[in-house]
Amino acid sequence: MAGLFSKTKKRKKADIHLDLSGLLRQLDQTKEEIDAARNHFEQAVDPTLIDCYIYEINAAQLRYQFLLRHFKAMENGRFAGMMHKQ
Repeated sequence: MAGLFSKTKKRKKADIHLDLSGLLRQLDQTKEEIDAARNHFEQAVDPTLIDCYIYEINAAQLRYQFLLRHFKAMENGRFAGMMHKQ
């Protein structure tokens, strides 16, 4: 358990690639969650469930926006790093 809280080593270029692909997977998963919540919302009749699905849609959309901003920032950082090497 102590390993969970220890400081991590500096990231290498390979780690950045893995992070980008991981973010893409999370973006895809979050998009599927948005679609599922929308489908449930469209089928819901009970007001409590409607509120629940509205909350799920909003939460998933915020998560998607966060992940997309993070992905773009990492992609721009990687691109900027490549430009400085040339």
